[in-house]
Amino acid sequence: MSKVGINLLWMVPGVVGGSETYTTRLLRGLAERSSDIDYTLFALPQFADAHPDLAKTFKMAYAPVTGQWKSFRVAGENSWLAAQCRVRKIDLVHHAGGTVPAVRTARPIVTIHDLQYLYYPEYFTRTKLAYLKAMVPRSAEAARLILTPSEFTRRTIIERLGIDPSIVRVVPHGISPRVEQAGRERRSPNRYGISDDFFIYPAITYPHKNHLVLIEALARVLNKHPETTLALTGARGSMEVRIAKEVRERNIQDRVLRLGYIPGSDLDALYTRAVALTFPSRFEGFGAPVLEAMSKGCPVIAANATALPEVVEDAGLLLSPDNSEEWAEAMSLLLADRTKREELARAGFERAGRFTWGASADVLEEAYRHALGTTL
Repeated sequence: MSKVGINLLWMVPGVVGGSETYTTRLLRGLAERSSDIDYTLFALPQFADAHPDLAKTFKMAYAPVTGQWKSFRVAGENSWLAAQCRVRKIDLVHHAGGTVPAVRTARPIVTIHDLQYLYYPEYFTRTKLAYLKAMVPRSAEAARLILTPSEFTRRTIIERLGIDPSIVRVVPHGISPRVEQAGRERRSPNRYGISDDFFIYPAITYPHKNHLVLIEALARVLNKHPETTLALTGARGSMEVRIAKEVRERNIQDRVLRLGYIPGSDLDALYTRAVALTFPSRFEGFGAPVLEAMSKGCPVIAANATALPEVVEDAGLLLSPDNSEEWAEAMSLLLADRTKREELARAGFERAGRFTWGASADVLEEAYRHALGTTL
C-alpha cells in the first residue's frame, strides 16, 4: 500500500482563507472514497478542533508548534515533517500550501493556488514578496507535479514560471452536493438588520478584492433605488479604513452593512435571500464564493478577470472589475427585473452542480497515483 502524506502545517485555521476551504473540501472528498492509498495528515494541533470530522477520519500527526509564528511553522516543515516522513516511510508528500520545504525526504508535489504576487506586487509586504519570489519558483522546479485550482492558474504557472505543461494539473474546487446545493431557502437575514433588497460581497478587505468600485456603484444605484443595502462580510484587511472613509464621504453609512466574519450557516442564509452576489475582485485563483453563491441559487455578478469567467461561464453577469457604471447598471437591472434574477439563479445552480468535492477528489487521487508511479 502506498503512503501519501499531506502537509497542512501552513494551515492556521480561520486565518489562511480560501486555501483552507479548498483543501478541507478536497480532503472530505477523499474521505468519502474507498482507496488503497494510506493517507496521513501533518497538521497544527488546532486543526483537530477546527475540523474534527477530518481529524477522526484520517491518520493524524500533529506538529509541536502552535502556528502563531510563521518562522516556527517553516522550521517545522524542514525538521519535524522531514523526520516524520522518514519514520512513517511516506512515499509521496503533497505540500498543499504553495511551497516545498528545502529539507524533504519523499517525492514532493505542490499546490500553487495563484501567482498574484507577480501581477500585483504592491499588495504584498516587502518581506512576504521576497519570500514568495524566492520560494514559489524553487518549489515549482522541485515538484514532481504541480496542482492548481483553475485553468487560469495553470496557464500562468506555465507561462510565468516556465514550467513543463505536462506536470501542471487542475484540481478544481468542489462543494458537497448533499449539503451546500440546497436551493433558495426562505430564511430571514433580519438578525443582521437587513430587511430591504440587498447585495452581498463576502471578502476580506484586501486591495485586490476591489471593494471601492462596489461602494461607488452602490452610490449610483441609490439614486434610483434608495432602499438598497450592501452587506459586506469577511475579516478586516488592509483596506478597511479606506473603505470606511469612502462610505462616510458618500454619506451612505446606513446602506452599507459591515458584518465582519459570520458563521457559514448565516452566510448561506444571506445567499438565499440576496438580490445577487457582487464580486468585483481583480484577481482570483478560482473564486470559491462565486461557486458557493451559485450553489445556493444566488444570482452572480462577477468581474470578467482571471479565473472568474472560467467558474461562472454564462451562468452570471461578467463585468469589467473597475467600471463602476457597469456595476451600477447590472445591480439596477436585477433590482428591477425579478425574471432575470430567477433566470440567473437557475443557471448558477445548475452550473454549481458540476463542481462536487467527490469529482475533485477523483482528480486529486489520480494525480497522486501518477506521481507515485513516476520514478525519481
